[in-house]
Amino acid sequence: MPASAKPFIFICGADDFLVSREGKARYDEIAATITDEFSREIINGTANNVAEVEAAVNRFRDSVQTISMFGDRRLVWLKDVTFLADNQTGRAESTLAQVDNLREILAANNPGQVAILITAAPIDKRRSFYKWCEKNADFTLCGGDSSDKNKPEAFAPIVTAEAQTLGVTFGANALPLLLAKIGLNTRLLIEEVHKLANYLNDGETVIEEAHIAELTPNIAEGDFFEATEAFFSGNLQRTLDAIHRHFFNGGDARPLISSLQGRNRLLLQIRALVHAGDLRMGNYGIDKSSFEKLASPDSYGRHFAGVTEKTNFNLFSQNTWYLGRLASRLPSMKDLIDNQQEFLIAFEEIIRRSSEQEQVLREMTLRCLGKNA
Repeated sequence: MPASAKPFIFICGADDFLVSREGKARYDEIAATITDEFSREIINGTANNVAEVEAAVNRFRDSVQTISMFGDRRLVWLKDVTFLADNQTGRAESTLAQVDNLREILAANNPGQVAILITAAPIDKRRSFYKWCEKNADFTLCGGDSSDKNKPEAFAPIVTAEAQTLGVTFGANALPLLLAKIGLNTRLLIEEVHKLANYLNDGETVIEEAHIAELTPNIAEGDFFEATEAFFSGNLQRTLDAIHRHFFNGGDARPLISSLQGRNRLLLQIRALVHAGDLRMGNYGIDKSSFEKLASPDSYGRHFAGVTEKTNFNLFSQNTWYLGRLASRLPSMKDLIDNQQEFLIAFEEIIRRSSEQEQVLREMTLRCLGKNA
């Protein structure tokens, strides 16, 4: 063991899956050098209250101070620590006192005798303990520096990095489509990247939009997402195929029409603002500064005062990254208004022809997209 080695390993981040995966890799690496299984111990650091924090720290202290039966090096993993987060348990005075005790244990550790690994997610990076770990530990922050797990752009680097480890990249519009279909779930996104990479033929290294459209399930927005995405791509045959799959799997017309209307509402608002010159489109989608200005109470935002829920009736309740992806192919105002009228006609038609819902939507699609085919 090098004399300059840090007294412990600290792995943290906003996403528990990434932190646990990195922690498991480091644990296995060290465990391979410690053949005695009784010299390896994993302690659960999940705590829902102060009493559980105290119990975890005390057990950790006892384990670190335990001497190996044969004098060999020991390995202790304090796993899935949750009391370092910005939550009620993490902010409690008694918890902060236990964190100080934890710091004393770590500072006094001899890594030549005991290898200590700690994994924590999420974590409050404003706390002094976090900053102390940065300086004194073998430190790893997983998932980048962003802690906002509600924004797609926070997940894009994670997915891209995973693809790079597999020797593949994403083609045009492929990554946004993957995020839209799977949603903001790291575990599912990474598993999907592995699936798509394995699907590629020998010599292929690019995951294309077509691969995702064909192979990736519509987890984030339900079974009608595929048809909505296809419709607004302007691809007639792809839309007809998606509608057929929707009904073949037992789908109903009403949620599909609702999804189409919702997307159309957002595009109508974007088109109106762009046409008026109020909203700018940049190289990477919607210009965020102009969007935020329009959302202010001094501008269009005043019309939505008091509205806090996310809805497609309010453009400003949506994420700019998501809107930029929608607006990458922005129909004309005439086409959008025609769409709304066709959706209404289709809804009235399925009431009269309830047993022919698929045919009604196929006819609607041909009227909307057939003119441009």
